[in-house]
Amino acid sequence: MRARWFAGVLLLLLAGCTGTGTSGDGRITLRFQSLAWQEESVAANQELVKEWNATHPGVKVEYVQGSWDSVHDQLLTSFEGGEAPDIIHDASDDLADFAYGGYLADLGDLLPERLKSDIPQRSWRTATFGDGVYGVPFLQEPRVLVANAKWLKESGVRVPTPEHPWSWAEFRRITRQLSGDGKYGVAWPLKEPVSATLNLSLSAGGQLFHRGADGKVTIRFEKADETVPRTVHDQANTDHSASPTTLGSGGSDTLPGFFGGRYAMVPLGFSYRQQIAQQAPKGFAWQVLPAPAGADGLTQGVSPQTLSVAEDCPHKKEAAAFIDFLLRPKNMVRLALGDWMLPTGTEALKDPALHTTKDGWATGTALASRLSPAPAQSVRGYPEWKDKVATPAFQEYYSGAIGLAELRERLERDGNLVLARYQR
Repeated sequence: MRARWFAGVLLLLLAGCTGTGTSGDGRITLRFQSLAWQEESVAANQELVKEWNATHPGVKVEYVQGSWDSVHDQLLTSFEGGEAPDIIHDASDDLADFAYGGYLADLGDLLPERLKSDIPQRSWRTATFGDGVYGVPFLQEPRVLVANAKWLKESGVRVPTPEHPWSWAEFRRITRQLSGDGKYGVAWPLKEPVSATLNLSLSAGGQLFHRGADGKVTIRFEKADETVPRTVHDQANTDHSASPTTLGSGGSDTLPGFFGGRYAMVPLGFSYRQQIAQQAPKGFAWQVLPAPAGADGLTQGVSPQTLSVAEDCPHKKEAAAFIDFLLRPKNMVRLALGDWMLPTGTEALKDPALHTTKDGWATGTALASRLSPAPAQSVRGYPEWKDKVATPAFQEYYSGAIGLAELRERLERDGNLVLARYQR
């Protein structure tokens, strides 16, 4: 925690090195903090800032590099210190406390109709809190199965498509079929198990969070919420078709074993394709498959990346105009290609570059219409519940240390105690 705090303060100091405001000649300066980290993505963002500055001499935008690892603490510190960036790159599941805390501007009347109508309402819901819209969702990332194409072909199993995906039961059966002799059908990288579990559970109709008529949220771990956790648990502990050693790993940690032929498949975020394309050994054939489907088909939850404007920004109209420029369809495609993710905009999604079979783009794009707001999107207290209750509970369940009944009890009993403190 100290390291995260230090990193946040360092980023705050960096962000505060240039002042926002109007110069003596009337020129406005805005600071745009980007969390782009992949080389292609950083380049795309910086190029777009240069293009804006070349065509808008009255409003200069300064690019500030932020970090996903420390953004929440860094932003909280900068908001409270009155030094927040004007234009803020973040993720929708990190916005609730900032929105309710009055730190972000309501963009409802600041954005042009073009942008409002181009992004579907299901995406706007991820950044809507109360009656206001506090971010523009612009990039989204489905979870997919990245598979060893040669292994699947030689096994003779049915290869799923977005039109005919595997069910969760079929997925479990196929991973058993692919396992043996020290090899596993799947490697689940679940170092951060909560969002992966909840987002995939939407396919089976799982909601977990239920909002009552009084607006308050309670946690109920119901039958539909069991499908995904039970599949993972049984693959790791009953079938031995999932590697037990990767349960505490991050996605990148599984790639050497995947390339080395230890795992037939790895469930990963769509953007991991960039690492795979760069790091895969010569001749290694891989393919992108849709995640398994449940009672609600291929539906899954996402928390899109967002662009927001600080409430303290003295030039909100100009900041919103920059966001509109950044998210014109062609520019949104550039940002999506740079981050190896999907754009939210309907026009951008039509771009031919996002429909090629190379690197699995077409499979991911086919899932775009099934992406819904993550279950915990607008739940106050979710970060604390995730860190203190859900993460250890899911980790212990997946490792076999506790059973399903105790998982349910901890998520509901301890979780509702946490949420109650935020809903008084």
